[in-house]
Amino acid sequence: MNVHGLLLRRHAGGAEERRHDGRVAVDHSNTRWCSDGFEISCENKEKVRVAFALDCCDREVMGHVATTEGIKGEDIRDLMVTAAEHRFGRINRLPRTIEWLTDNGSCYLATETRSFAKQIGLEPLTTPIESPQSNGMAEAFVRTFKRDYVRVSPCPDARTVIAQLPRWFDHYNTVHPHSALGYRSPREFINERSNREALSET
Repeated sequence: MNVHGLLLRRHAGGAEERRHDGRVAVDHSNTRWCSDGFEISCENKEKVRVAFALDCCDREVMGHVATTEGIKGEDIRDLMVTAAEHRFGRINRLPRTIEWLTDNGSCYLATETRSFAKQIGLEPLTTPIESPQSNGMAEAFVRTFKRDYVRVSPCPDARTVIAQLPRWFDHYNTVHPHSALGYRSPREFINERSNREALSET
């Protein structure tokens, strides 16, 4: 039935949002941000759930939330604020609309979360159902982060992992080379682009 398109599409609730279709990467920072979540298993069997916000141009991780419980809508709303303040300081609304690309997780689809996103200037976009590759940049980041940080670090318990996360994200942003950025780290890429733009204005 699935092959012949005879199954009903799952409905997670709420109004239908415009779906993202096409290339995830963009040419300018603060045009599209993406978000996703992943799980870290500790040696004592505890689980840490992490959600992050990533710029789809410069690949900087602008914020994260971590918990031993499930990621909730309020966690994602906190993440949106963290990302906005990281890029623009303490503001009530973004200076221009920025796309917010996610999968169809309930924490992203919650009516209050989508409403809050629009209120602060984010445009919620979701990937097609059962098509996680449509948020491929976030998926690629998760693979890189688990390979280069989680698997090579001690993870005895949730408390230790949560304490290490800020240092891992900071290292990724400031040191970790990225092929799409000419093997520069996200912060190196941002700084170089800012310097070029400043020179072109003088």
